[in-house]
Amino acid sequence: MTQVRADYESVAVSSRIRFARNFKDYPFPSRLLRDAHAIEQASEITHLVAAELMNLEKFRLYEMDGIGEDEAALLCERNLISKDLLRNRRISAAVVSEDGSISVMINEEDHIREQYFMQGYDLRRAFERLSGIDDIISDSIPFAYDSELGFLTACPTNLGTGMRASVMLFLPALARRGLMRRILPTLTRLGLTVRGVFGEGSGSEGDLFQISNEITLGLSEEEILFGVEQAVSVIVETELLERSRMKAEEGVRLKDEIYRSYGILTCCGLLSEKELYRRVADLKLGVALGFFGENADMGALDALSVSMRPASLNALSKQKLSEREAEIFRAEKVGAAVRAMDLAIK
Repeated sequence: MTQVRADYESVAVSSRIRFARNFKDYPFPSRLLRDAHAIEQASEITHLVAAELMNLEKFRLYEMDGIGEDEAALLCERNLISKDLLRNRRISAAVVSEDGSISVMINEEDHIREQYFMQGYDLRRAFERLSGIDDIISDSIPFAYDSELGFLTACPTNLGTGMRASVMLFLPALARRGLMRRILPTLTRLGLTVRGVFGEGSGSEGDLFQISNEITLGLSEEEILFGVEQAVSVIVETELLERSRMKAEEGVRLKDEIYRSYGILTCCGLLSEKELYRRVADLKLGVALGFFGENADMGALDALSVSMRPASLNALSKQKLSEREAEIFRAEKVGAAVRAMDLAIK
């Protein structure tokens, strides 16, 4: 019997660091919206931040009151902006790096929300990269900071470091064997939280779970990183153990279920977004359990799921698709993509 993959890369999908910051010489966004000079002050903040970033590398400025609904939906889908940013269209903007790894939202809940996103598991590298950007911005535009409370933010839960460290994990064994319910209380006691793939309030589509710190006040950045890393380490090891148990206990049934998903994805005529996530999760589990060839790429399957979301499909087809049209188009594109992957069924 083929071996279960026992590497972090088969569990840890991506890493993200986010900083919440405000500038000391400007009203916070909630007050800025009511200010008589809101537009002028918001524009000043936007162009100061954009100028600093564009001195570093290639960034693009998106002013929310100047982009269409389709482009806004595409940016939301890619987690480069939030729905809250769009609610502040009159004063908000985003500066995004050419490769999409860096996004700085301007005048959302706070003056800026800086984010560095990377594939795989490396919180330290993400932190170092974003810290460098944070330092450059603060050297030019001083942040609102208190010696006891740390960085001052619109929401008290972000006081202190203002930092969220998160890792997206693929946890099919823990989810399908009902073990996530046992893990959640422990994570909560440790000051951590679990969200779905689309952030707060979202479900765990495709067996994806985002683990991040909940507490930012009273902890250093190093303590936050260490706490998230320790939790991720335990969860990854538990997931890998449960995958081995799944394969030993449910091997034939699992193989049948996974190969059926492969058949559906390669031959279906209609494919909803929800079913796509479920079927791709089956294929990823199949790769992890050794049911496909050694060259099968879980990252390619993740990328396929992202590229088949509604706004991305509209951009790819160059038209606004109805729900039925999107399901037909998605089925066609996914079928071709999965067949081209040559997963080599064993």
